[in-house]
Amino acid sequence: MTAFSLLDLVPVVEGGSVGQALANAADMARHAEESGYHRYWVAEHHGMAGIASSATAVVIAHVGAATSTIRVGAGGIMLPNHAPLVIAEQFGTLDALFPGRIDLGLGRAPGSDQRVAQAIRRTLDSDPNAFPRDVLELQSYFADDGRTGIRATPGAGATPELWILGSSTFGAQLAAMLGLPYAFASHFAPDALDDALAIYRRDFRPSATLAKPYAMAGLNVFAANTDDEAEYLASSQAQAFVALRTGNPRQLPPPVAGYRESLPPQHAAILDHVLQCSAIGAADTVANGLAAFVGRTCVDEVMISSSIYDVAARKKSVAIAAEAMRSMTVPA
Repeated sequence: MTAFSLLDLVPVVEGGSVGQALANAADMARHAEESGYHRYWVAEHHGMAGIASSATAVVIAHVGAATSTIRVGAGGIMLPNHAPLVIAEQFGTLDALFPGRIDLGLGRAPGSDQRVAQAIRRTLDSDPNAFPRDVLELQSYFADDGRTGIRATPGAGATPELWILGSSTFGAQLAAMLGLPYAFASHFAPDALDDALAIYRRDFRPSATLAKPYAMAGLNVFAANTDDEAEYLASSQAQAFVALRTGNPRQLPPPVAGYRESLPPQHAAILDHVLQCSAIGAADTVANGLAAFVGRTCVDEVMISSSIYDVAARKKSVAIAAEAMRSMTVPA
């Protein structure tokens, strides 16, 4: 069976608070664990009113304490924002707190706009080799091999599961070269999905970490009792996507009936593009969408993403998706 996991952007809804969003994250992680999800990830974003996971390692500790068996981690940490030693210490601490349960997905995007990135990093490094160097430095701290001349405490000897994330072919090439698992962000950047997976599998070099390629891809899933209800629930994320892509990020808004039909053509085109990799509908519709996605990509794992305004409706969607994954028949 294809593994399935949950990505949580820890949404701050309109009329809600960061505190409530974090409480919802712990509740959602417990629900994902009970529903059979393999891992629960949060992502590093900055300067976004609708996302409460900017202090990613802190949020992972919060959900780790609320769960007992599910893997928890970052999907991902934007490594150029941080000194590798700091991430080694943070995730070494998490690994000590929750041994055998911590994932560390590494990305090279800023997770913010350029102004916020400047505030985080102070200097922006445009060297394309900086990210690979930082990954190797981070691996050295965990391996405690002495190459850096510094011992990470905590961090030395820690074994978080390292992933390379990407929305282009760059990450695929790096993951293949280092022999690491690879996750593609097709839930918001679908264009290079097929090419990236092909490159990763073709160029993969076995490592001490991984003997053969292991690929994951993101899919938006909005499930409900009926197709119409699912489309209605998905309109919250649709509004947030359009707001972000037009330079007006906002908190997650309540759903709006007929939202897609109300958009001007240029905004509808944005939405159609960004949500190409989605399964929206009742249980059968979602099951067919999941099966088609796995059949197309042959991924080892699907990372399900769904920001829904109402927590109870989101938990129901997550449960429906889990059942669909368990019963899925992939077309030949």
